[in-house]
Amino acid sequence: MYEVSITSRFSAAHQLEEFEGGCERLHGHNWKVEVTVGGSSLDGAGLVMDFRELKKHTGEIINTLDHNFLNELEAFRSVNPSSENIARYLFDNLSDRINNDRLMVTRVRAWESEDSCASYAGS
Repeated sequence: MYEVSITSRFSAAHQLEEFEGGCERLHGHNWKVEVTVGGSSLDGAGLVMDFRELKKHTGEIINTLDHNFLNELEAFRSVNPSSENIARYLFDNLSDRINNDRLMVTRVRAWESEDSCASYAGS
């Protein structure tokens, strides 16, 4: 399988419910997101996917998160906006836009700091 990945960034605040420690208080992160798309074959140009197209789709979704209090967004009203759930949210939304008979989103990583990330790779 061929894979391509892009990274993108956004800033947002959140707080984790049912968590003991500082993260239950309102705080923010400068998030980094890594999106990986894979395919078993290449298109006519020899690409899995045009990086510009992947960045466009990712950017459109990230713009809905950027500079927001994530807990107040519809997507996170019934689920904690943890790194894990943010990765899944992005994975699901990008999969709806990108997946077809030739390619699919294979993994999304959400970095809340330089040395801490969570990933979702589907089921």
